[in-house]
Amino acid sequence: METRKIETDLLIIGGGTAGCYAAIIARRENPDQRVLVVDKAHIDRSGCLAGGMNAINAYINPGETVDSFVEYVRMDAMGILREDLVRSQAALFREVVETVEAMGLPIVKDPDGKYSPRGRWNIKIHGESLKPILAREVRKSGAEVLNRVVVTNLIVKDGGVHGAYGFGLSDGAFYVIASRKTLVATGGASGIYRPNNEGAARHKMWYSPFNTGAGYAIGIRAGAEMTSFEHRFIALRTKDTIAPTGTLALGFGAPQVNSKGEEFMKIRWAESGGEGAPTPLRLEGPLREIAAGNGPCFMDTRHLSKGDLKRLYEAYLDMYPNTVLYWAANRIDLTKSPVEICGTEPYLVGGHCQAGYWVDVDRRTTLGNLFAAGDVAGGAPYKFVSGCFAEGAIAARAAAREIRSESAPVQFPDPEKIAQERERTFRWKAGAPKDSRRIRPDEGEARLQKIMDEYAGGIRTSYAMNEAALLMARQKLSEFADDLSRIGAEDEHALMLAHEVVDRVDVARVLVEHLLARKETRWPGFQTRLDYPESDRRYDHFINSVTMPSGDVRIVHRTLEGEEIAWSDHGVPDFERSLQGV
Repeated sequence: METRKIETDLLIIGGGTAGCYAAIIARRENPDQRVLVVDKAHIDRSGCLAGGMNAINAYINPGETVDSFVEYVRMDAMGILREDLVRSQAALFREVVETVEAMGLPIVKDPDGKYSPRGRWNIKIHGESLKPILAREVRKSGAEVLNRVVVTNLIVKDGGVHGAYGFGLSDGAFYVIASRKTLVATGGASGIYRPNNEGAARHKMWYSPFNTGAGYAIGIRAGAEMTSFEHRFIALRTKDTIAPTGTLALGFGAPQVNSKGEEFMKIRWAESGGEGAPTPLRLEGPLREIAAGNGPCFMDTRHLSKGDLKRLYEAYLDMYPNTVLYWAANRIDLTKSPVEICGTEPYLVGGHCQAGYWVDVDRRTTLGNLFAAGDVAGGAPYKFVSGCFAEGAIAARAAAREIRSESAPVQFPDPEKIAQERERTFRWKAGAPKDSRRIRPDEGEARLQKIMDEYAGGIRTSYAMNEAALLMARQKLSEFADDLSRIGAEDEHALMLAHEVVDRVDVARVLVEHLLARKETRWPGFQTRLDYPESDRRYDHFINSVTMPSGDVRIVHRTLEGEEIAWSDHGVPDFERSLQGV
């Protein structure tokens, strides 16, 4: 197997929305710097928005301000957010949207030529071609692109990141990419939990099934501080097709109703904001209706006219065309039949909720030379596509400033380190056992999902959990980690799947520690602790973690401003003594 060494100034891992936008801005900021985007798929159609989008979901519409946006996000996040991060990205919404429009993104306008709003914070777009537009601009910028290369680990030396290792899906080569600065923009994590649909349909889910938590995992293994993994995102979506319901609610005024036709969010959740309640409660509401025997629940579309229906189909064709095909194939008339809804599997998404790297306002992580942007960056919920653009721009500009001001050369690892990571990268292919004890990657994925679904608050338990179950999850994940060496891969594609299982297990272990550490129910539905069913003011702060070289997870409690309150090592069951008086 060939080893390929590559040098660059700025390495961007992940060619989705944030990664592509960061590459474009980095080259505009400093045309002399070398920028390399590495993607395990192909930047033309990779990432969460590979299939498109029909709205920019975070924008400062007329009558709103950055301040009002921050206050809305604070309400939606139920008090936990990094205001500096939310404010800094919101300040760039107009700039980044106008920049992408200039690239060719069609944005819907009203008769006066102004952006057409959809609800309070959204504007309508025709975004089916969003990723091809961004990919074209990346190439025009002069940035280099490595498609179909899987990043397996960061190159770390003396507390700083100096690039990354990976392997080629097409050529089978081992890649050693040395960089002065590195930006992780790989998106969040799906596939940690058992999904709604099984078998051949298991990838019919809301979040990209190819976002497998690799960006989190490489940071976890490198010792980066992470935040808010327990703030999971569980989407309220259309049954079977798992398509967004926001198009129905915001774009076409469809209310949530139960099987009795009651608008239960208005009736029983009025004090919490009804249809405008924080996002977790808009999931919790249907869950309680079903538990009370009032399910199934629906988005009521029966008020739509034929003209409305045509516009609804057009909106879904911009991002979820299979939904329209499903309705057509099953002869569903939405003017007569409401759309059944359900919760998805839990995801880790730093853009809807706030799981990810702990970063400063320039999106620097706690490791030197390493930045994070988009769904993999923590602390700033409600960022969506425009927030990913904004964070990509912020990180790219900060990295460009450092590259201009620093004279340190690119550093390749020692040959011994390269040999160690090469052996680790290919161990599941070259050293895979040939007997019946061999584990296929899909079997490993199913085992992980069963553990998380049953013991860590998956669909099977209506997303609820308690300490005893979480401790079982911890034990079973530890046992599973010991078995990972038995995964076998017959080719490069299977090797990628093997790495995805390993990455997901590392992410799941940290997630369980976060769920154990927050001994309250802060986000009902998203993070329901049956043994701690109420919100607790002592937990008006962030739960962070650092994975130690031993593999143990150290939990760090930080104020909303980032000051350390207390910490506890993995295995210490009671750290609340250090929270007394907080």
